Amino acid sequence: MSQSHIVKVYDDELKNLDRLIAEMGGQVEHILSDSVQSLVQYDSTLAKAVVADDKKIDALEIDIDAQATRLLALRQPMAADLRTIIASLRISNDLERMGDHAKNISKRVDTLTQVPLLSPMGKSIERMSKLVETMINQVLNAYIERDVPQALSVIQQDEDVDLLYTSLFREILTYMMEDPRNITACTHFLFIAKNIERIGDHATNIAEQVYYVVEAKQYDDGHINLDQSTSVVVPPKQES
Repeated sequence: MSQSHIVKVYDDELKNLDRLIAEMGGQVEHILSDSVQSLVQYDSTLAKAVVADDKKIDALEIDIDAQATRLLALRQPMAADLRTIIASLRISNDLERMGDHAKNISKRVDTLTQVPLLSPMGKSIERMSKLVETMINQVLNAYIERDVPQALSVIQQDEDVDLLYTSLFREILTYMMEDPRNITACTHFLFIAKNIERIGDHATNIAEQVYYVVEAKQYDDGHINLDQSTSVVVPPKQES
């Protein structure tokens, strides 16, 4: 086998790793969108489809892990190639966790069909989800194109997600205090909002891996987490 042929096969293997990352990311975008739609529309059938589709993401993670491990063992990559393979393992792990968070949203739909939907809250969840979906799309493009400025833009957008999450957290607490009958639904919405916020965090992790692959160093974290939900003080209930 000629040296040029060996190099071509190796390049094809690296490109296939990128293709699998892109495919896995596309699946994550798809089930996040479907999970939120199943929630907003109270669509139990769609919710069950999301739970089933998460298995495809798990299978892709296994494929990426196997191919990356094989490349490390047989090709002994160096420099940018080594960083790409290491990053692919980290990114696939982040994408798998994102899929789990989306699945967890859909798992709550059946329970929420038993209680009335708080329409403004559903719209807030949907708005937050759309922002995170944009982050996922951009970070996948950044990875495939090795585009550092686009990756850094995703990191900055996570601050908007944190602020929106804090605002939504306060909104949910308000509904809970206004009417005890809202507590069950609001508790589920708190977990749903947190799942979406965590998906944004994982998108940020992927953006940092793009920086690592291109710049050959870890991202120097200048990112400020603006999630202030843990510092929200619940006012005491006023005596009537």
